[in-house]
Amino acid sequence: MEVDYTSNCDTKIPECKKLAREGKLHDALDQLLVLEKLTRTSADLRSTSRTVVAIVQICFEAKNWALLNEHIVLLSKRRSQLKRAVTRMVQECCTYINKMPDKETKIKLIETLRAITEGKIHVEVERARLTYRLAKIKEKDGDISGAAAIMLELQVETYGSMTRLEKASFILEQMRLCLAKKDFMRTQIIAKKINVKLFSDEDDEEMQALKLKYYDLMMKLAQHEGWHLELCRHNRAVLETPTIRDDPEKRHAALSCAVLYLILAPHEPEQADLTHRLLTDKLLDEIPTYKELLRLFVNPELIKWSGLCEIYERDLETTEVFSIWTEEGRKRWGDLRNRVVEHNIRIMAKYYTKITLTRMAELLDLPIEETEACLCSLVETGVISARTDRPAGVVRFTGTQEPAALLDAWAASLSKLMSLVNHTTHLIHQEEMLAVAQS
Repeated sequence: MEVDYTSNCDTKIPECKKLAREGKLHDALDQLLVLEKLTRTSADLRSTSRTVVAIVQICFEAKNWALLNEHIVLLSKRRSQLKRAVTRMVQECCTYINKMPDKETKIKLIETLRAITEGKIHVEVERARLTYRLAKIKEKDGDISGAAAIMLELQVETYGSMTRLEKASFILEQMRLCLAKKDFMRTQIIAKKINVKLFSDEDDEEMQALKLKYYDLMMKLAQHEGWHLELCRHNRAVLETPTIRDDPEKRHAALSCAVLYLILAPHEPEQADLTHRLLTDKLLDEIPTYKELLRLFVNPELIKWSGLCEIYERDLETTEVFSIWTEEGRKRWGDLRNRVVEHNIRIMAKYYTKITLTRMAELLDLPIEETEACLCSLVETGVISARTDRPAGVVRFTGTQEPAALLDAWAASLSKLMSLVNHTTHLIHQEEMLAVAQS
């Protein structure tokens, strides 16, 4: 600072505000602009900040919105303008937004502030908050695509001056708007910007609220994509939240959803491992019906579909997962039947080496054509290994071999074949020599 203009500001600012109240608005602004130039060229940050704030305050108190927007732009573009002074002015103007008389004036002020803060790191947080306000207005007007477009302009994960909590809330808002306009691919990309370790602080209520919002959005995405195993994981993560864990009703709802989505997930090593770990969870004892249902898919026994429906159908239809009132619920009921059929075929592959298609269809309680289709699907996905003799109507279950073991078997067979060829050649030569000796 070359010169301290604090005393000048203490005298001049009250005088100019008095002039503005007397109706001499332009005279007051002209005097303050002269003072602003002096403080700015002398690098007096405190006095410059006070002056620019006084200018916008006078415009606001006079309710001259056009003049307010004009001076915001003018002050931000002045030569060698101090960054901290601009930041202070923008922060002051942000407090005026909710005091605007109508929506058009509010949007105009937001757009003006967004224009002067574009590309400037020292006001990136203020620009993000202004963008969020504008997106809310557009969403309220029904313009979901427009709201999503302006929110996606923000790359808040790169903002060093923004708190982790606020960053997470902005990213979640971007995810929510993308889901609202059914842009599921972009939602997946944005979701990767959030590290779930951020939600590990159980004492921070705001962070836990964001955690629940995050997993709610992730479950909506997984439901659309049909990722049942992911849905199970998300519900188990929700269970670890204190507000859910301490409420029996919410705890049972999340735990039952985790069990049902795990059952609906296709069989694979990860799904099987998660099934056994979930069965050891003591919380599952609180909902014995779902524990017994999950145990059915672990026991090496065939599951009779009609018997399962008789015992569990009434309870399952009341759940969110299998609700008969929604199309997704009815579709998942069909998926459950497919999981039962797949389980039964895997059990058959464990106990049988050969079985007729007719007998298999009888055990599965399915038509032969559907039985063969399910069998082919499991063979294609590598769940089981089998070969079907269609003319004879016989299925042979074969053991799976690792590529290295298969190569070793081929090498052993080839070695045995060459030994037989060598032995045969030796016998032929022996016979030829005996024939020559006798002649």
